[in-house]
Amino acid sequence: MKYIHILLIFSTLLLSLPFQSCSQSYATKKTAEGKTKRIFDRGVEYKKNGVSEKAIKDFNAVIGLSPTFIDPYLQLASIYMGEKSWKKATVNLEKAIAIDPLYEPRAKYYLGISNWELDNFEDAAQNFEQFLKSYTSNRGTIKDKAAVYLKNSQFAANAVKNPVPFDPQPLANTINSSAAEYLPSITADGNTLIFTRRIGRQEDVYESTFENGAWKTATPLDNINTDENEGSQYISADGQLLVFVKCSDRSGYGGCDLYSSEKTNGAWSKPKNMGQPINTKGWESQPSLSADGRLLYFASDRDGGVGGRDIWLSYRRKSGNWAKPINLGAAINTPQSDEAPFYHPDGNTLYFMSNGHPGMGGHDLFVSRRSEEGKWDIAQNLGYPINTKGNEGALFITLDGKTAYFTKDGLQLEETANVLSQSRKQADIFTFDLPASLRPNPVTYVKAIVRDASTKKRIAKATIELIELSSGTVLSTALTDEQGQFLTALPLGNDYAMTINKTTYLFHSENFALAESNTIAEPFQLNIELQSIPAEIVTTIEKAKPIILKNVFFETGSAELLSTSLIELDRLKNLLVDNLQLNIQINGHTDNVGSEGDNQSLSTKRAKAVQDYLIKEGIANSRLRYKGFGESQPIASNDTVDGKRTNRRTAFILF
Repeated sequence: MKYIHILLIFSTLLLSLPFQSCSQSYATKKTAEGKTKRIFDRGVEYKKNGVSEKAIKDFNAVIGLSPTFIDPYLQLASIYMGEKSWKKATVNLEKAIAIDPLYEPRAKYYLGISNWELDNFEDAAQNFEQFLKSYTSNRGTIKDKAAVYLKNSQFAANAVKNPVPFDPQPLANTINSSAAEYLPSITADGNTLIFTRRIGRQEDVYESTFENGAWKTATPLDNINTDENEGSQYISADGQLLVFVKCSDRSGYGGCDLYSSEKTNGAWSKPKNMGQPINTKGWESQPSLSADGRLLYFASDRDGGVGGRDIWLSYRRKSGNWAKPINLGAAINTPQSDEAPFYHPDGNTLYFMSNGHPGMGGHDLFVSRRSEEGKWDIAQNLGYPINTKGNEGALFITLDGKTAYFTKDGLQLEETANVLSQSRKQADIFTFDLPASLRPNPVTYVKAIVRDASTKKRIAKATIELIELSSGTVLSTALTDEQGQFLTALPLGNDYAMTINKTTYLFHSENFALAESNTIAEPFQLNIELQSIPAEIVTTIEKAKPIILKNVFFETGSAELLSTSLIELDRLKNLLVDNLQLNIQINGHTDNVGSEGDNQSLSTKRAKAVQDYLIKEGIANSRLRYKGFGESQPIASNDTVDGKRTNRRTAFILF
C-alpha cells in the first residue's frame, strides 16, 4: 500500500507540473510538439490504463527522439517505483534532475525513497536533506515524511557500517511449527515458556516446560483458550499470574482487552477482565509485568497518548486494584507507534518496538534505561542486523541478560486484533545472544518453600517482603502460594533483606549480599521453617530454638550497630509489642578470628547493643536478656569466608 500511495501521488504531480519559462533549453509536455508529443501523450494514456509495458516503450521512444525531454524520465520513474524496480527508477530520476533540478520539486524526495529501498542510505540521506532545504510548499505531509526518512537514512548509514553481533537460532520443533508462533515469555526459573500460536485466524496461548535440557512439546492452555482469540500473553516471574489479551469479546470494554488468570493448585483460574482503568473502549494489548507483579506495562491507543499506540504503566495498589495508567512520555513514546514493552526484572531496563524513533525502517527494537532520577533515558536502537527494514517483533530477555527471545520473519504485532492478513509470513520463535552493550543488569532469584517448623506442613499466604538494605526501600511484597512456595527476583548490585511473616508465627529473615556481584549468581533454593508463637513459654531456655537475625550488622570488630540493622531490629521490636507474652534472650556469636577471650567479649557487647536498642524503643528490660557465646557455637566451617560470615551472627530465643 505504501508504494501504491507513492505512485498515485507521483502520477498526479506529473499531470500538474508548473509551466517553465520560454528560455528553458529542454522540452516539457507543455512545449513538446509533433510526433514527440503524440507518442508521449499515448504513453501517458497507456500508463493511466495500467498498460505499463507499452507505456515504457513509448516513453523510451520519446527519449530517443528528444533526449532532453524531461517528462518521459519522470513518467518512467513513476512506473518503475510502482513496480519496485528501484534501480531503474533511480536512473530516470537522476536524469530528470540533471536536466532541471527545479522542474519537479519532489523529485529529490522520490529519489531518496529509491535510494533507501536500494540500501544506498548515505545517498538517500543526501536526497532527503536537499529536498527539505529546497521544498517550500507546506501542503500535505510530505515534508514530515521526508524528515522521518532523513533521520532513518542517517541512522541506517551508520548502523550498517557498525553491525552488532547477531546469530539468531530457532527453537526446536516442539515449539515452532508450520503455524505462527510469537510473543514468548518465560518464568524466572527458566522452566516454563508461554507463547501465542496462530493457526489460520485462530490465536491461542500455549505452554511448554523445560525438562532434561529441552523444551517439551507445547500444549494449549485449556482454561485460558476459547473460540475467541487469546494471545499476546505475559507470565509473571513466579509463574503464578498470567495476563493476556482477548479480542472481540462482547462483554469487554473495547476491541481488545487485557485479562488475568491466577494459578491455583496447579491450574489456571477462570480469566477475569482487568476492567477499568486498565481497559478502555480503545485497544489494549502486549502486557509486561514487573518481577514482583506490582507494575503492568502495556500498549494502548487510548485517548491522551503521544501517538497512535503508546506504552502505558499502571501500579497495583495494596488492595489488589490497578491504578489509573500513566503514559511513559516522550522519551519512549512518539507520534507514531510504540508497542510491545518488556520490563526486565532488573527494574531499570525497558525494551520495546517502535516505528517512530530513528531506525532501519518499519518497527525496530529499542532499549531505554531508567536514570537515577527515575526518568527514562532516550531510547537506544538495538542496531543492525538485529533491526532491519522489516518489522522486528517483541523481545524477551532472560534473567542473566545474555539471551534474547524474539519473533523472526517480520510478523507485525497486530495478531490479537482479529484482522489478520493471510498473506503474512509464518513466524517462529528464535533466540540470540544479546550484545553486551544492550544487556540489562543481571538478576538472580530466590525460590523457597515455607513450612511449619513443628508439623512440616506447607504454609500458604505467608508474606514475603524484599527490602534494599542501603535505602530501606521495600522492593516487593508477595505471598506464598497454596503449596507454600514463592519466587522473587534479585537484581545484582545491591544487598537485600528478606522477611517471611505469617500471623501466629515468629518471623524469619534472610540476607542476600549481592552488592559486590558483577556476574550472575546461582539461584537461591531455600527451605524455610516458621516457628509458631506460643501462647505461653513452656520450654527451658537451654532447649529453645534460636531465630537468627540475618540482617543485624555491626562495624568490623565493634559492637556499634550499622544503620542497615534498623529494619530487622524494628521488626523484632514490633513482634514484642504485638505479643506481650514473649520474652527473649539475645545471643551473640563470632567466628574464630582473634583470641577466644576477645571474641567472647565482642559477642557479649553485641548482644547487649541489641538489647539496649530495644529498651530505647520502649521494650521493658524485664522481658529481655543477652548473652555472648564467642566462637564456641559455630554453625558452619570457619575455614571459608562464607562460613565465617555465617558464624558471625545475632539470634534470639524465647524464655
